[in-house]
Amino acid sequence: SVPRCYLNKQLATVRVLKGDPAELSCTVSKDNVTGTWFKDGLKLTSMDGVVFEKKGLVHKLIINKAEDIHAGKYRFEGGDVKTEASIFVEDPPQVDKVLLKNLTSVPTVAKAGEGVKLQIPFEGRGPIRAAWLKDRMELGNDTRIRVDKTDTCTTLSISSCDRRDCGDYKVRLKNDSGVLEINLKLMVIDKPQPPAGPIKIVERSANNITIQWKPPKDDGGKPVQRYLVERQQVGRNDWETLGETPRSCTSFTTSKVEEEMSYYFRVRAVNAEGVSDALESEEVKAAGKASPGAPDPPEIISTSRDTITISWKAPCKTGASQILGYIVQKRKKGAVTWLPVTNVPVKDKKLKVPSLKKGVQYEFRVAAVNAAGTGQPSDPSKPAFARDPTKSPGQVQDFKVSSSDSTSVTLTWNKPEVQDGNDVKGYEVEMRPCNSLSWTKCFTLTAESTSCRVQGLQPREKLFLRVRALGDGGPGEPLELEACAGAAAAVVSPRLLIDDTVKSFLLIKAGNPIRVKIPFEGSPEPVVTWLKDGLPLPSQAVVSTEDGSTQLLLRAAEFSDSGTYTVQLGDELGKRETFSFQVQIADIPQPPGAIRLEENVPNTVTVTWDPSASEQWDKNLYYTVLKRESQKGLWHVLGDLIYNNKFTFTRVLPGRDYYFRVVAKNDLGASDPSDTVQPWRIWKKKAEFRVKAQKYRGVNQNQPPRFLVPLRSHVVVTGSECHMSCAVGGHPSPKITWYKDSRDLSRDPNYFCTNDFGVCSLVVLGATKQDEGEYMVEASNEVGRAYSKAFLAIKGNS
Repeated sequence: SVPRCYLNKQLATVRVLKGDPAELSCTVSKDNVTGTWFKDGLKLTSMDGVVFEKKGLVHKLIINKAEDIHAGKYRFEGGDVKTEASIFVEDPPQVDKVLLKNLTSVPTVAKAGEGVKLQIPFEGRGPIRAAWLKDRMELGNDTRIRVDKTDTCTTLSISSCDRRDCGDYKVRLKNDSGVLEINLKLMVIDKPQPPAGPIKIVERSANNITIQWKPPKDDGGKPVQRYLVERQQVGRNDWETLGETPRSCTSFTTSKVEEEMSYYFRVRAVNAEGVSDALESEEVKAAGKASPGAPDPPEIISTSRDTITISWKAPCKTGASQILGYIVQKRKKGAVTWLPVTNVPVKDKKLKVPSLKKGVQYEFRVAAVNAAGTGQPSDPSKPAFARDPTKSPGQVQDFKVSSSDSTSVTLTWNKPEVQDGNDVKGYEVEMRPCNSLSWTKCFTLTAESTSCRVQGLQPREKLFLRVRALGDGGPGEPLELEACAGAAAAVVSPRLLIDDTVKSFLLIKAGNPIRVKIPFEGSPEPVVTWLKDGLPLPSQAVVSTEDGSTQLLLRAAEFSDSGTYTVQLGDELGKRETFSFQVQIADIPQPPGAIRLEENVPNTVTVTWDPSASEQWDKNLYYTVLKRESQKGLWHVLGDLIYNNKFTFTRVLPGRDYYFRVVAKNDLGASDPSDTVQPWRIWKKKAEFRVKAQKYRGVNQNQPPRFLVPLRSHVVVTGSECHMSCAVGGHPSPKITWYKDSRDLSRDPNYFCTNDFGVCSLVVLGATKQDEGEYMVEASNEVGRAYSKAFLAIKGNS
């Protein structure tokens, strides 16, 4: 019989944009097939823009430029085969590219109060829905805003825009073929808002008033250029313009005020679009004249045999006007009468008082002067002698720590050398921690005391100490201990503080850091030593020891870093403590080498492969062997924990294609797989049967095919095998042909067909969703034909 024609490749549905080319193609098993194309059930002989092409086994329908007319369902028929697919012509909304660039790159600018109209023409298959959005909310029609749409454009109209309309807008055009979104920006410019208040009164006196404000919260879309300041006297209706300030200055001082008169002030912001509304102040009253308050007592700066230099600070209360100067007075200690030092107020706040009597003690006081007059005088200064200054004492001698315990240190020293005018009146002792630069006073002692004890220290605390002599000429130069003085701590034997966080075995992936931190204790602080395999650490290892812990760090582990690491503590008394741990550097294995397949024993396959390169450094490496029975089937594990490079698979079924995969594994994971390139198959030998026909007298032995047991429908899980069977009778023995959706399966390697004495089976290997559909078995002989159909459904693993 002549072999039937079947499809090697069916038509596939395509989706194409309007104006783009489109193509349908299928492949048949015979070169001499003359095909016929149909669209929506009608035979195609010619069509605008459509070309029919045949190259060998491939038949094509080519559309150079797809239009709406080309959308539809197409069918190819040729010989014994037919196949169908659809062409969908997509025509999503589109806007002219030049217009689109102009709209999206440059914001639309409008002045407040004017109307705005944004119009966007578009193309595309109708119906097209157009929506305008602002701040993710769709705009609708109201008293100011209107959205219009025709078949070719959409328009947003705002009758009288204001600053609320500024922002980002989005136009969304949508039809059955897609969505187009366009982002627009609208800027509305206006005069600024009033300056931000309230107006603050920064200064108020009898002569001037200073006000301050903040820039407006909204500048109207144009920068503020200046501010206008006006004033109104309480009780009057007219406003007087005082002046203006640049945009960088938000304060104004006016001297056009009268004492105890009340005013209102207002400020307006100005930009290129106009002048804002005004920000008005509360009622502001100018101050009356008032004299200043009393300063603090003057301080003595220096003395000589006939002069004393003093200084002072301005009073907290300056009165209602500026201070013009100061009146300075003097008196002898014990006297009642104050005498002026100068005839006019002193403008500076420092004065050298001359013409004093040597050896006499004087007191001084000052009073501030403003436009209202002289204020209250200060309290008297400390009394000071008019004499040449005495020398300060020299440095103390033999300063040292004489003793210490766990919470204190005892200091001793000797008096400095005594010379004329530098008698010692006492001592001052100060301290500071090692981590600070600030000195703290501990003691002030009499001249007879030359020792002290600093208490309240923590064990092992370190600090600096210094002492200086005090005299009439001031403090002498301090003397500091040459080294840090530490309080002695109790002796603690060195001990490593090992807990559950410190592991005795570490498995580290190559390239990752090794970081091991071990706490310890000991006093005095022990010496820490690290070793690897009994030798000093490699150069790339970093050890840091501080605050009672030591850390080992290798930033990128290498295979050579595997080994035994030891940390050792030791003190001056020879006491030792050690801790060791193992480090193993590993990595995900390299993939195995090439796979070889051999049939050493009938109906078996022996899989051998070249070892992974990781075997040389990883003693825990093993292999897993997997197989599948088609190129699209699922992989199944055949053998695991294989520590050699060989595996034999015994359950080989003749006639099936087998694919094998080998993966190398260790504790960190699995390598990339190594797969066979060609499938493995043991060809099934066709059994020869001799059937002796029974002779029937007077009866015609020829019988048309008939199904004794028909096909039945199946439902299977993705990845599993499906066996479909039926029983056929007839004489001569019928020829059996299997089809799926009218496609001949005789030469498809993904299906396995058998016929044993009329029991016909079809095995679907590793079923997937593509295997779902209608299956038909055809039985034919010279007397007739018979058919049986069933449906195969595929469901997911879940």
